Amino acid sequence: CNMGAEIGATTSLFPFNKRMGDFLRATQRGEIAAYAESFAHNLRADEGAEYDQLIEINLSELEPHINGPFTPDLATPVSKFKDAVIENGWPSELKVGLIGSCTNSSYEDMTRSASIAKQALDHGLKAKSIFTITPGSEQIRATISRDGQEKILTDAGGIVLANACGPCIGQWDRQDVKKGEKNSIITSYNRNFTGRNDANPATHAFVTSPDIVTAMVFAGDLRFNPLSDTLIGADGKPFKFDGPNGTELPPRGYDPGEDTYQYPPKDHVSVQVQVDPKSSRLQLLQPFSKWTGKDIEQAQILIKVKGKCTTDHISAAGPWLKFRGHLDNISNNMLIGAVNAENDAVNKVKNVFTGQYDAVPNVARDYKSKGQGLLPLTFANPSDYDKIDPTDKMSILGLGTFAPGKPLTLRLHKKSGET
Repeated sequence: CNMGAEIGATTSLFPFNKRMGDFLRATQRGEIAAYAESFAHNLRADEGAEYDQLIEINLSELEPHINGPFTPDLATPVSKFKDAVIENGWPSELKVGLIGSCTNSSYEDMTRSASIAKQALDHGLKAKSIFTITPGSEQIRATISRDGQEKILTDAGGIVLANACGPCIGQWDRQDVKKGEKNSIITSYNRNFTGRNDANPATHAFVTSPDIVTAMVFAGDLRFNPLSDTLIGADGKPFKFDGPNGTELPPRGYDPGEDTYQYPPKDHVSVQVQVDPKSSRLQLLQPFSKWTGKDIEQAQILIKVKGKCTTDHISAAGPWLKFRGHLDNISNNMLIGAVNAENDAVNKVKNVFTGQYDAVPNVARDYKSKGQGLLPLTFANPSDYDKIDPTDKMSILGLGTFAPGKPLTLRLHKKSGET
């Protein structure tokens, strides 16, 4: 579901089941569980429902995979990953293994990872790679601290980070490699686009389960297969990892941890929000200027994107996220990772007014100063996208009677004079 937007899904749904009710009760939300159970028939597929495509996955035959580098949809089975590392020349030394964040940081995930780390400790081993653990919430952090998993992971060489997105979105003060240095990391996060985790485009980031990440850090090498290969213990004897085991819900219930919520003042109406106009991190929002009421005529095309265009290409993560509270500054990352169909270049588009090539945000600012606005639309026929050339001018007609479900007309004015 987390990656649904990357492949065009607008909605993703898992049917409501007993385990969801168990989780809601374990987290002090029994009334929500009871409410959901009262109409669970509406929270699952209708009997006999038909689908355009049905994919069956036999979990008993499913082999763990490792995805990447540079994209989450390049998947390699663990048994073939060593060959892929060698054939593709990916850096085989594993610099860092990272587990947790929003994607895989449940109590069960943490107990499974701890069960693997405990096996390594029992054989006298500590992590060869840097090993970081990002609890997905204060509740998870407090519970694994109380129940002992945190101690096992840190005794094995792990470092517990803040309960936050952290390295998943590049909020990570990485100092073990220089920018531009080729290296490999492996994470249990959900995205691994170029430069996302550490702002280093030479970092080969791979994605897999917390179980596989944890096992790999004790080898420190991407060519290690945790399912079949052996490690040498401190006593000089070889050993293989047993499969991980975990506990779905904490037997003693969840520890809520520290309550750090700051309540707003009761007299909130009189509160004045003061932001330093020189701040690079915070900026008060200003409304868009009023629409003229006319159709858009002969507008310039900023960029026609070619190939893969995910959320990371549209608005890159990493160091940019310090500007999340400053719309103007974070706009400097707009489409800087997207490939321009005109020249196959990244972040290089032609400004039609100057004739010069510049970064996408710079050209966008110039166009905005000349009256360009923002109107997100989709094509009734997706293949019409291919009819557009980056040098076209475009008119959007029918805005005077704009209404939901009522189509607009896009008119292209070609360089040749054809319309």
